[in-house]
Parts: sequence; structure tokens; C-alpha cells
Amino acid sequence: MKRTLENCLAPAKLNLFLHVTGRRPDGYHLLQTAFQLLDHGDLLHFEVRDDGVIRRSTDLPGVPEASDLVVRAARLLQSAAAAADPGKRLGANIAIDKRLPMGGGLGGGSSDAATTLLALNHLWQTGLTCPELMALGLQLGADVPFFVFGQNAFAEGVGEMLTPLVLPERWFIVIEPGVVVPTASIFNSPDLTRNSKPVRISDFSRAPMEFGKNDLQVVASSLFAPVSDALEWLGAYGPARMTGSGACVFCPFTQEDQADRVLEKVPKRWKAWKAKGLAQHPLAYLVGS
Repeated sequence: MKRTLENCLAPAKLNLFLHVTGRRPDGYHLLQTAFQLLDHGDLLHFEVRDDGVIRRSTDLPGVPEASDLVVRAARLLQSAAAAADPGKRLGANIAIDKRLPMGGGLGGGSSDAATTLLALNHLWQTGLTCPELMALGLQLGADVPFFVFGQNAFAEGVGEMLTPLVLPERWFIVIEPGVVVPTASIFNSPDLTRNSKPVRISDFSRAPMEFGKNDLQVVASSLFAPVSDALEWLGAYGPARMTGSGACVFCPFTQEDQADRVLEKVPKRWKAWKAKGLAQHPLAYLVGS
């Protein structure tokens, strides 16, 4: 009997605000941000193999299988399981329906990796706890622990220090401006603000959808005109903001029909979609605390 998990959502995230508060000696930037999960993202499909082979069964242009975070996450979990039980030959076929853009600031690759850790930990009966999976995820990227954490969060450090957040129900319009923004070019810019004053969760909680700013937005907007154009257009309907290091921009709405009306007006030169905020990762039930 095949052991499978189909249509596993790897949800997108939004940075409701993103402040750069400093820089460590090793070059990593210190951040404060609020992560919001969305009910839209990539879909992953898993089938267990008993021969120890991990295979990505779909092609992703520009992403070699060996460097794909999904494959790396599976192999990292496989190594952890082998250390506990060397006799197991755990493998998997993994298919990906890629719906999120690369270089969009939505956390697509990190979310895919986290969904892989959650799904295979369950299918392989590895038995790792949420904190243990988060520790594995941090080896893959700073955003992966958040997606494993599985709920909206106030994040600090390089993004790995997480405090749960309860956020108001909102719908979001997300615009993909059609450019790829390299994260390194934003963080390495001499124009990036790196000394934003640290804030408290209570400050953010008073107005979570309008709080603060994205320190990376000014740099991305100056380097990529489509980001600036999308922000200007969407800003006519509410507090538009860029997520992550870009390129995607978003705006929150209290009512779904408000979002629907704006979505209908988005210029055809951009891809845009509506999403509802999630309180919890759809696979959070699979792992113990």
C-alpha cells in the first residue's frame, strides 16, 4: 500500500512590517518583522519509497534538483532519521505545483522546505518534534523555522526568534510586478537603513496592518521601477507595502468583497491574486510540540 500525502499546501507569507535593527559581525542582518501566513501557495505531493532514493518528479526551470530546498530538506531529515535508526531506507518521490514566484518575497522556497519536513516527518514516522524540525530548518534558511513553527509570529534576530501572534481576519491582494529582486542586492545596498529602533510586540499589536514600514522597500523601489509602480497603484486603495526583499507588494482589506473589487481593477500587465490570512499552517497538526 502506497504511503502518500497529496495537495500539501506550502503557504505564502507576508511581512506586515520589516525593520533592520543592526548587523552582526558575520554579516547577517538583525531584523524585526511580523509574519502573516496566507491560504495561497505551492502544492506539494509526497510518495514514500523504501529504497532510500529521494527524487523530485517535477522539473523547475532554473532550479537544479540537488540545490532545491525541497530535496535538501528531505535529505536533511533522512540523515537525522538514519542517525537514530541506521537500518531504515527512507526515500520519497516529491512533486511540486509551483504557484508562487521566485524572488517574490513570499517565502516560497522556504515554505516548500518546511512543508517537506512536516510531511515526511509524518510519513516516515521519524517522530521529530516541532522544535527539532525548526532546528533542522534553520540549516536551510532563516525563514524555514517560521513555516515549521506553523503560526503567525513576531520574529527577531535573523528571523529565528519567534513569538506567536493573533492577527485580525484580513484578505489580501498581492501583485507580482514581473521582476525578480535578488535578496543579496538589497541587503548589500549602501542605501539600506540598518539602524531602525527596536519595537515591542505591544507597539505592533495596536495597529498590525498599518504598523511600521519595510526598510527594504525604499532600496527595491529605487532599483526596480515595476515594484515602485505597483506600490503606487495599490496604495490608492489602502496601506500597500512590499513583502520581504520584494518583488511582490500587497494590501490588506477587512472585507472580502473590497478585495474582489480591487482585484478586478489590477492592470493586465501584472499578475495579481487574492488570499485570506491563515492563523495556522495546514500541516501543523502533523507534528508534536
